[in-house]
Amino acid sequence: MKPVIALVGRPNVGKSTLFNRMTKSRDAIVADFAGLTRDRHYGDGRLGDREFIVIDTGGFEPDSSTGIVKEMAKQTRQAVAEADAVIFVLDVRTGLAGQDQDIGRYLRQCNKRVFVAVNKAEGMSDSPLLAEFHELGMGEPHPVSAAHGQGIRSLLEAVLDSFEAPAEDEAFEGEGAEEDESKAIRLAVAGRPNVGKSTLINTWLGEERLVAFDMPGTTRDAISVDFERNGQKFKLIDTAGLRRKGKVFEAIEKFSVVKTLQAIADANVVLLLIDATQGVTDQDAHIAGYILDSGRAVVVAINKWDAIDSYQRETIERQILTRLGFLRFAPILKISALKRQGLGPLWKALADAYSSAYRKMTTPVLTRLIQEAVQHQQPQRAGISRPKLRYAHQGGMNPPIVVIHGNALDGVSDVYKRYLEGRIRDHYKLVGTPLKIELRSSKNPFAES
Repeated sequence: MKPVIALVGRPNVGKSTLFNRMTKSRDAIVADFAGLTRDRHYGDGRLGDREFIVIDTGGFEPDSSTGIVKEMAKQTRQAVAEADAVIFVLDVRTGLAGQDQDIGRYLRQCNKRVFVAVNKAEGMSDSPLLAEFHELGMGEPHPVSAAHGQGIRSLLEAVLDSFEAPAEDEAFEGEGAEEDESKAIRLAVAGRPNVGKSTLINTWLGEERLVAFDMPGTTRDAISVDFERNGQKFKLIDTAGLRRKGKVFEAIEKFSVVKTLQAIADANVVLLLIDATQGVTDQDAHIAGYILDSGRAVVVAINKWDAIDSYQRETIERQILTRLGFLRFAPILKISALKRQGLGPLWKALADAYSSAYRKMTTPVLTRLIQEAVQHQQPQRAGISRPKLRYAHQGGMNPPIVVIHGNALDGVSDVYKRYLEGRIRDHYKLVGTPLKIELRSSKNPFAES
């Protein structure tokens, strides 16, 4: 088993920077801004042949009793409960604060292995400023600089040496686990701020894994959570809500938008969540456009369906046709994440969208479909010649790409391409995924003569 290490400390001491350094990644958003991290963020790290899991947490205020700070504290407590060891991160520049003493008392009560990391201590390994951190009574402080990578290795060695080295058979199992990890379906939940993305993932998981709070912009990073359902592994990705470009003022929010777009591009399936109480807005259409441009399979879920009356439901039905008409291939479901309504059909739609995105299409069947389509309706003439479609083959997956070869295919209209797409969709029962058709004309050997 990989040891689990939680990073705990007050806001803006450098926990996310240390997380990125330990995982050799840039998964956690980092900025000179207190309170940026809000959810638990997991990552894999390695030191030599030793592997471990790191949990990044938000700024911890143990005695907080209200608002978003209370929810962040709840996430940190859960991370400490899950961890085998805790790295208590402090800031040498600000010294030992009263809030650090409060966190130290809480960690002592948790009966966990605690290691003190004094951050921002570049070139200060022998500084007298480190002396005051002995007051915590948690052992020798480790001076580190997460930003410059100093002292990280010795800190990790101290933490990992407190665990037994994995046996050879356990190490072998770990390699197999990495292979299984690659087979997990990456499911990104996207939408405007405050539509219930974190609430839906918490409902699926059966725990308050993500901060769900009635305030737009609560989630700021793309948080991934491992999940298994009916033997199928998933990686659920909760993304930050996307606003219109003109309303993105904070630099932090601009980072969040980038992370969200990256999460959509890296996903296998995207669940577009829409707030029924707000209707289908122009911003929902913009986000749907992002998903379509990325070529990802998509399922649309109208959340909070139980909170609206029959007139509002009819209005939303009309809005879907007018504003999301370009997602005509996507299944649309009505759910309530809070009341767990409609989640069974939602899972089926997501599974169908994933299988459609990775559907294998053989060349003989595709060629026959194209020839039958031409027999039923030929393409219009373009100038003096009529386009001739010879054969077709599959050119890619997620999204499926069908490459059609022939002569004079530059004259094939968009309307005829949609006709061909419809024939292919009907035969392979493709739902929830875009389908791209590429036309490649054979070179005319007499063109240059």
